[in-house]
Amino acid sequence: MKYWYCIIILFSLSIHAQFQLNGIVKDAATAKVLPFASITTPSGKNTIADVDGKFSISSIAPINEFSISYIGYDKKRVLIENGKSFYLVSLQQNTNDLQEVIIPRENPAVAIIRKTIALKEQNNPQKRVTAFEFKCYNSLVITANPDSISAKIDTLITSKNSIKADSSNYKFKKMIQKQHLFQTEKVSLYQYKNNHLKETILGSKMAGLKQPIYEILGFKLQSFSIYDSNYELFETKYNSPIANDAIKEYKYQLLDSTAIDGRNVYLIHFKNKKKNKSQGLEGVLYIDQNTYGIAKAIMRIKGVLDISGTHDFNFLPQEKVWFPSSKSFKIVKGNNDDDLKLLGGTIEFEGDTEKDFKPRKKGASDYIYLFSKSANFEIQLNQPVELKKGAIALEISKDAINRTDEFWNTYRKDSLDIRSKRTYTVLDSIAIKNQLERKITIGRRLINGFLPTGAFDLDLRKLFSFNNYEGFRIGLGGVTNDRFSKRLKIDGYTAYGTKDGNFKYHLGVGTLLSEPTNSWIGVSYTDDVREIASTVYAIDKQGFKIYDPRPLNISTFYNSKSWKAFVETKFIPKTESIWEIATAKVEPKFNYAYLLNGKTYTNFAMTTAMVSLKWSPFSDYMQTPNGRVEVEKRFPNFTFQFTKSIADGELNDFSFGKIDLKTELERKHLNRQKTSVFIQSGYAFGELPLTHLYSISPNNITRETIIQRVTFAGKNSFETMFYNEFFSSEYVYFQLKHGFQRITLFKKVKPSFVFVTRMAWGNLHHAERHIGLDFKTLNQGYFESGIELNQIYKGIGLVGFYRYGPNGLAKFEDNIAIKISYVLNLGF
Repeated sequence: MKYWYCIIILFSLSIHAQFQLNGIVKDAATAKVLPFASITTPSGKNTIADVDGKFSISSIAPINEFSISYIGYDKKRVLIENGKSFYLVSLQQNTNDLQEVIIPRENPAVAIIRKTIALKEQNNPQKRVTAFEFKCYNSLVITANPDSISAKIDTLITSKNSIKADSSNYKFKKMIQKQHLFQTEKVSLYQYKNNHLKETILGSKMAGLKQPIYEILGFKLQSFSIYDSNYELFETKYNSPIANDAIKEYKYQLLDSTAIDGRNVYLIHFKNKKKNKSQGLEGVLYIDQNTYGIAKAIMRIKGVLDISGTHDFNFLPQEKVWFPSSKSFKIVKGNNDDDLKLLGGTIEFEGDTEKDFKPRKKGASDYIYLFSKSANFEIQLNQPVELKKGAIALEISKDAINRTDEFWNTYRKDSLDIRSKRTYTVLDSIAIKNQLERKITIGRRLINGFLPTGAFDLDLRKLFSFNNYEGFRIGLGGVTNDRFSKRLKIDGYTAYGTKDGNFKYHLGVGTLLSEPTNSWIGVSYTDDVREIASTVYAIDKQGFKIYDPRPLNISTFYNSKSWKAFVETKFIPKTESIWEIATAKVEPKFNYAYLLNGKTYTNFAMTTAMVSLKWSPFSDYMQTPNGRVEVEKRFPNFTFQFTKSIADGELNDFSFGKIDLKTELERKHLNRQKTSVFIQSGYAFGELPLTHLYSISPNNITRETIIQRVTFAGKNSFETMFYNEFFSSEYVYFQLKHGFQRITLFKKVKPSFVFVTRMAWGNLHHAERHIGLDFKTLNQGYFESGIELNQIYKGIGLVGFYRYGPNGLAKFEDNIAIKISYVLNLGF
């Protein structure tokens, strides 16, 4: 496993049964497995087989017998034999007519589902009751079953024909018999009111860490409700088997009938109609025969990963509703040897799945699984609920990480076994010895482009870059961290351009106004260059890039010496914003003059007020003791920026304003394809020089042949548009991308194929005022389309675009742009 696996395995406890039986159910005549057969014990404990006919019964007390039933087959009673833990059960088919339900001319299962869909509004607890709250204990563990792992020591023949002992499985089994790989626990308060569900974490405990990784606490393994149109399993959404259009997508089969909480329920098996199992859910719904509410649900996806989620409900007679009582979630390795991306990290499985190779021997990692279980208690319905911070979906109490043993013993469903206790002891010791928390802090900051060095985080983005004006830009910069001060922040950088021979500077200082809303106030001074006619949203976070492809070929910059006073805040729910007042002296670093009222300006003064705001109305946010974090990004989101001149005389040569808007939409399809839409527009009014207008991100250089024009591709830039070819004072830009499933060319070569089309329209008022550059306008529109073949090998890909429409060029080859793409995967 890679380094980041130590981060992604921060999860909790599994139930360790003292008595366990395993088996498989098959058709006696055909030997085919019978998926989702019902298994019951005399004590009333019941379970069902999985999609492969396999089942497992766990109990603290010994089990003397169990029964297996399957609709259309004779029920079978099985007696337990001493020393036998695995049972192959064969059922005989019964030709008698089904008595559970008779509905003419229609599959009885479909008829039941139709009624379930029709009545789901009145059976949905979030629709049936006005408010509720309950507490929930959750444990999650990454572990393995020791009994599944061979303990023998094998021998290997090395390349030098020497014999070497292979004890990896032996050592792993010895270790896993004593402890889990990792575990964590949490106790939460769930509150629901006015169609808003909020979770407040009252206690959190992660083995090896004094302070948990808050982002992992916000990770959604499975949906809270099974009545939503989309069901979420491991952060992937699927069409629900009881969605309004579910009957078109799923096929249903009536398996059996049983009883839960003394009420008769149907067992309905559902499966996606498509052959590809990864394109939909498969599982079983237990449906109340009287109310048609869901009494239990089992959801499963089987592919590279075998993922299953179970929801259990209790029937509340007074409200006549099935209310969630518990749920569980499990991930095991599926039928695939590829490296797996799990919670931002990678688990590596060695071996090959090509047909020409022999099946590999299973290693320790094949037996690892993740298991989570939650139990709800202290349920209160239709009682007054005080729901603070309604826009927050998840809040972590400041005292959550400081809970005593008395707290945990009170809320744990079962006391910790010896294996679980040892996990905390061992991993806490290992974490201290290896300085795990410090490594996690360093890793987190490295992902964002910073390297911690004491009380100062070095900004890796400032070390080195290149453009056609500055040449090689070499610099040093960074920002203070919590070791310096939690309430005072100082940031700055200096850089030198080898081509222009000038130094650039920035220095800023800020102080914390409010920790819960991440509000800061500060001032800064900057003396630096900037690309002309570029739109920069102040609220956008500058991501870490080893390279930034577009500036490589830009030669037209302007210098800006500016003072700024700002307030940065997340005070408004589901927004983050920057409010700024700035004054600047601007000097174009290319041949340019701006003519206004008979006066020629070659440099100018500007004083402005600006607000830059990002609004994500559909996203979920988590409130941590360290601030607010977006834990589930949903689309669309919107970014708005308004800039207005506010002074006259020496502080401002012009009167102007700018309005900038952009929005992003993204949809991930069930077949692993993805469609995204990006729309951006800008409107500048008043008197504004070319440096502050719009060029809409061109990314093509003026060279004779296609090969000479090959450079790196940008993200949302026009790859066929030449630098400084078009300028606008108002424009609208549209981009559509559709990514298909990755294409497997070889085992390690799996490029992603993306179709892209871009278009823009614009206009430039008073073009005669701008002297020095030859350019065109976008009155007739600009169009390009192409394909991206990304991540062909080690992140490197190839893209190709074609320019067409009214602004297409006379020579065919001049309309073509071929670029290199690069995707850096930092494993998080």
